[in-house]
Amino acid sequence: MIAAMMVATTAACGDSGAEGGGGGDDQIVLGFSQVGAESGWRTANTKSIQESAAEAGIDLKFADAQQKQENQIKAIRNFIAQRVDVIAFSPVVESGWDTVLKEAKDAEIPVILTDRAVDSQDETLYETFIGSDFVLEGRLSGEWLVEEFADESGPVRIVELQGTTGSAPANDRKQGFGEAIAADPKFEIIASQTGEFTRAKGKEVMEAFLQAHDDIDVLFAHNDDMGLGAIEAIEAAGLVPGQDITIITIDAVRDGMQALADGKINFIAECSPLLGPQLMELVEQVHAGESVPKRVVTEETTFTQEQAKEALPTREY
Repeated sequence: MIAAMMVATTAACGDSGAEGGGGGDDQIVLGFSQVGAESGWRTANTKSIQESAAEAGIDLKFADAQQKQENQIKAIRNFIAQRVDVIAFSPVVESGWDTVLKEAKDAEIPVILTDRAVDSQDETLYETFIGSDFVLEGRLSGEWLVEEFADESGPVRIVELQGTTGSAPANDRKQGFGEAIAADPKFEIIASQTGEFTRAKGKEVMEAFLQAHDDIDVLFAHNDDMGLGAIEAIEAAGLVPGQDITIITIDAVRDGMQALADGKINFIAECSPLLGPQLMELVEQVHAGESVPKRVVTEETTFTQEQAKEALPTREY
């Protein structure tokens, strides 16, 4: 009987270790799938997560999806197979996640969404979403434009560089910006196309915009990198960015802030990439079975030229 009890106890401990996924010790194992390295913002975001995991003593399993949803789904399934304690990821696009998230739920591995949301109707498939309010960023950009051009009577022709097609920031920033300018018919978006959040694509699409339209008043770019690429195209066309074409971007990474300070960009809505510390706190809370808010919004601001000059010396990214 004693021998049987010892066998049962040993089996139970073994099962517990397998369920926890922590490899038999107290260290939390976090599987994180990143969108890619498409921008300065994303690079800073990755660095923040890696450094924060190390500081928190969390074992980070990191996977770069290279902006492909299929890579991200594969990475999440690998994390499930490895029995990590928590899975976190920044979704490449909003749709198409229910199946793999259900697999994680069935495996009893909690999931945290970072930076970008999913459009799943089943909110039990993830514990929480931490990130910016993308609609607000777009709305703040549009509100600044409306105020800046308040005295203009004629049409204000806008071109838009959208982010990755189907992604939450692209969808939401477009929505917020559109809502802000909708009340005044003088604001007209004459062209809108994805620049894939990259500087190279932003330059390429802006070149096409300039060839197709000789009456562009405003550029709204969904991130700094696309805006910086567009500036190269604008200058190559013999125009002065920030003067001949008013430029609005989102993110506030160092290169974007420098362009704002130099007058090449006119306004930036901030989207902080430094989510690492908050993410690790949530990972620890979720792993401990604590209740966490379903939505955690990061605190951010906006910048004009003078504000950018003041902020640049201490800018962390």
